[in-house]
Amino acid sequence: MIDAHVHLWRLGEHGCVWPTADLTAIHRHIELPELRALAEANGIDGVVLVQSQEDIADTEWLLSLADDPLVKGVVGWADLSAPIPSHPALKGLRPMVQDRAADWYDEPALDAGLHAMTRAGLVLDALIRPRHLASLTRLARRHPDLAIVIDHAAKPVADDLDGWAAKMREIAARSNVSCKLSGLFTEPGIAEAVDRVFDSVWHAFGPDQLIWGSDWPVLTLAGDYRGWLAEARRLVPVEHHQSVFDGNARRLYRLT
Repeated sequence: MIDAHVHLWRLGEHGCVWPTADLTAIHRHIELPELRALAEANGIDGVVLVQSQEDIADTEWLLSLADDPLVKGVVGWADLSAPIPSHPALKGLRPMVQDRAADWYDEPALDAGLHAMTRAGLVLDALIRPRHLASLTRLARRHPDLAIVIDHAAKPVADDLDGWAAKMREIAARSNVSCKLSGLFTEPGIAEAVDRVFDSVWHAFGPDQLIWGSDWPVLTLAGDYRGWLAEARRLVPVEHHQSVFDGNARRLYRLT
């Protein structure tokens, strides 16, 4: 089983400026031994480490951990208008778009970096909100050979699930776009609507374009690892567990 979305950090090191002190549950060092114990307790064979800081030092630190057998790959951060980094364990890049303008993905200066990612076989992880889905859809059309994974189902908003679902159906029609079943419990009002949210992404993306991730330790702001894993396993039909909880992540991120 692969957990396709976990974070590690050391406060004040490797460019780490988040989480802030008000997030008391996660305002501490989060390191590999703690993650390993959690993985072993929950039957996780491998993880994808995902950047949490807009700093190349964070990505370099995560890549330095990739010799550990638990770490199957890293999704790092990079300035897409600059040369794209290269490392055998680097499987994708994640610009942090969630708080940027709705049309951020339309910026022409990104295209050279996106072409370089495509040539390198890197996945674009999309950390977005629903307002970015139209721009990301246009990007998916411009770069049909670039693999794109939407993190946390684009962080749906509880009072506009119909609008969000329509945009997700539109982008899911692009064969190069997949979606992570992750990060839902920490979005306001979504834990109570998780069945409805899952139904929308399941019918939009299906078993071959959906990937499970825990979003640990951010998850612990609203739930716990075992509980979210059990909930996700309840939601996904049993006959598709191998794809959603393992095979899709291995294929899309080219995990060894």
